[in-house]
Amino acid sequence: MLLHVDLSDIRGLFAGIAALAVHHLLVTLCLGGGEVLRGPPHQAIDMPARDRVARRSGADVTDQDLLPGSLLRRPGEIRADARFRGCQIDDPQLARVLSPDAPLLVLHAGTIHAEGPAWQASHRRLLFSDVPNRRLNAWYEEDARVEVVIDATWFMNGNAVAADGSVWHCEHGRRCISRSNSDFDGEPVPIVTHFEGRRLNSPNDVTVAPDGSIWFTDPIFGIVMPSQGALAQPELDHRSVYRFDPALDELTRVADFEQPNGVALSADGATLYVSDTSLSLGEVPGFSAGSKHEVERFTRRSDGGWGGRARFCRTDHGYPDGFATDERGWLWVSAADGVHVWSAEGVRLGFVPIGATVSNLSFGGSDGRRLFIAAGSRLLALDLEAGT
Repeated sequence: MLLHVDLSDIRGLFAGIAALAVHHLLVTLCLGGGEVLRGPPHQAIDMPARDRVARRSGADVTDQDLLPGSLLRRPGEIRADARFRGCQIDDPQLARVLSPDAPLLVLHAGTIHAEGPAWQASHRRLLFSDVPNRRLNAWYEEDARVEVVIDATWFMNGNAVAADGSVWHCEHGRRCISRSNSDFDGEPVPIVTHFEGRRLNSPNDVTVAPDGSIWFTDPIFGIVMPSQGALAQPELDHRSVYRFDPALDELTRVADFEQPNGVALSADGATLYVSDTSLSLGEVPGFSAGSKHEVERFTRRSDGGWGGRARFCRTDHGYPDGFATDERGWLWVSAADGVHVWSAEGVRLGFVPIGATVSNLSFGGSDGRRLFIAAGSRLLALDLEAGT
C-alpha cells in the first residue's frame, strides 16, 4: 500500500515548525535580557535561581529584596461600624462612663484570629496577635496604620507590656513565655519554658502586675489544635496559673483549673481574675466539652498569698476568653456575643453587642480611655467618656 501525502500538508508542517522556532527564540530573548543562551542540543542550561530573577528584571536582586513588606493597613481615616446599634446600659454607673451611642470603631480587618491586645505607650501603638497567621501586628495611634511587627511568630497569643516598654508573650509553638525589648530588636527570648523540669503546656494569656511580676495561664489548647500550634502530649498533669518573678527568676504555681484561659489583675494588684473555659474543648476534634465558662476571683492575703477563691461571673453565650480591668475595678469580659461589663462587686452594668465572638480586650490610647477589642477578623475600639 502506498502512503499518499498531500503537498499542502507538508508545507503546513514546515510552517508550523518555523513558527515554533521563532516563538522559542523570542521567549529566550525576553527571559535572557537580550542574550541568546546556547548549549548542547536537548540540554538545559543550569542557571542559579538568583541569576534567573536578575536576568528577567535587569537588576541585581537578592532574597531580601523579595520579602513582603510589613504594611497591612495604610494610614487613613478610622470608620465606625455602620451595623452597630449602640451599647446596652443596665446601670447608671455605666451611663456615666460609656455613652449608649458611642460608635464602634473599626481599626483593622483581615486577621484570621485576632488576640492578645496590649497597649505599648512608649510607641503609641496597640500590639495584637493573629495567632494562626503567626504574626504580631501593631496599630499606630498617630495615623491608624497597621504593620507587622514580628512575622512568622511561634503562634503567639497573649501579650503584655511591662513598665519599661518591654513586651512579654505567650507562645503556643515553643510552649513558653518569651520577652521582646521595646523596639523588637532581634528574636523574642524564651524566659519561662518549664515547671519543675517539665515543659509548659501552651501558655495562653499574660499580664504584668504592678510589682513587675508576670502572671500567665497554661492550658492545653495550643498542643491539641493544629491551627494554634502543633500537636503534642502534655508533660504536666495539671493546668495552672503561674506567677513569675523576673528579679528572682522564680516561678510559682498559684492555682489549678480545668482549662485556665484569660488572666488579669486589678489596678492595685490585690485582686486576681482567671477564666476557666474548658467548655471550649468541645470545639477540638477528639475532645469533649468541659463544664466551665466562667471567671474566678482571688484576693491577696496579708501574708502575700492568695485566697477567697470564688466564681465572679459566667457568660451565657460562649465563654470568657479574655478580659480587661479598669481603674474603677470593673471587669470588661469577652463572650461569643460581645463585651459584658461587671462592677467590682459582681453587678452586671451593661453589654456591648459586637455581633461576633470577642477573644480579648485591653485599655489604652494616649488618654487611657480607649477600649481595644479583638474580635475574630477585626480589631475594634470604643472610646469611653472624657473625664470619667
